[in-house]
Amino acid sequence: MSQLSLYGVGDVLFYRDNPESSFALALPTLKKADILFGQLENVFSDKAPDFHGASSLPAPTQKVSCLTSAGFQVMSLASNHTLDFGEGCLLDSIETLKRSGIAAIGAGKNIEEARRPAIVERNGTRIGFLGYCTVLPRGYEAKAGKAGAAPMRAITSYEQVDWQPGMPPRVLSFAHQEDLAALLADIKTLRPTVDVLVLSLHWGVHYIPSIIAMHQKEIAYAAIDAGVDVILGHHAHILKGIEVYKGKVIFYSLGNFVTDSRPIELLRRDTLWNLLRWDLDPGPPPYAFPRDSRKAIIGKCLISEKTISRVSYIPVIANKELQAEVLPQSDPRSAQHFDYMQWICKDQQLDTRLTWEADEVVIQA
Repeated sequence: MSQLSLYGVGDVLFYRDNPESSFALALPTLKKADILFGQLENVFSDKAPDFHGASSLPAPTQKVSCLTSAGFQVMSLASNHTLDFGEGCLLDSIETLKRSGIAAIGAGKNIEEARRPAIVERNGTRIGFLGYCTVLPRGYEAKAGKAGAAPMRAITSYEQVDWQPGMPPRVLSFAHQEDLAALLADIKTLRPTVDVLVLSLHWGVHYIPSIIAMHQKEIAYAAIDAGVDVILGHHAHILKGIEVYKGKVIFYSLGNFVTDSRPIELLRRDTLWNLLRWDLDPGPPPYAFPRDSRKAIIGKCLISEKTISRVSYIPVIANKELQAEVLPQSDPRSAQHFDYMQWICKDQQLDTRLTWEADEVVIQA
């Protein structure tokens, strides 16, 4: 019986001069994957940025070697950082990935290219990938004659639940219906041409533990009903729960796989941090994310006879050097990691059954 392994990781964003070191400890695990997917927050370009939407510079194109050496074959570029340095740098990054043998999804020179899938074939099995972003800054979406990310936006409204002034409202969010229709059309077009269909979504409530927004379930359920086999979520910069819907697994957030910390002094001037005031991790080194953001997972799908037969995850933690460190079950930290995942699933009323099998946590469909 032919069997393939598909691994998926969350956000990859680095500023350091030697990004290969960020992946070094995880390489033995990543190299086991027949197909390796990740969400790229960086832009690889040697061009001068024509717009600064971030406090850093694009990564030099030569740094793409850190992805090729790790074995990545598909990367989504659909994120809230897609156009941080302008259209020229984005298109340069897409070409850099292509020259390196990495398929880029979720962004492009126009909306047609941004919505175009990647199809990877291994041992006669065809795996299709689609990538979209819910958390797009205004103007970052691709259009007919404009570069950007494939949009799957949402609309937010607020409901007062307590009559007393100043009390927090209930947050309601709904899928942008035109974007959802486009997403479903893409799924239905791709479905007959592939054996396994993977949907990557850059979405969710960032920094806050456990919370899954209303629109996420709306989008996820509709996508699975249309033919998606597994959903790989990211962006939240913190782990979120895992749900099984009609036998298909939804990873709401795989967490920070490799994410260097921006300077704490910059964060203290950030409006969002001053609003949420999450508990900073003093390090060493200082980590400008909530403490629990050090926890991440590698999603793993076994594909047997052209269908997903088993889904599990491998626990990961960002160590003191901010390297992605895989945690075997024998590591005392893995029990805390497992308990945390159990808690965030239970907190969102996700009736997900998780069991250890060797060094992986199996998701019972």
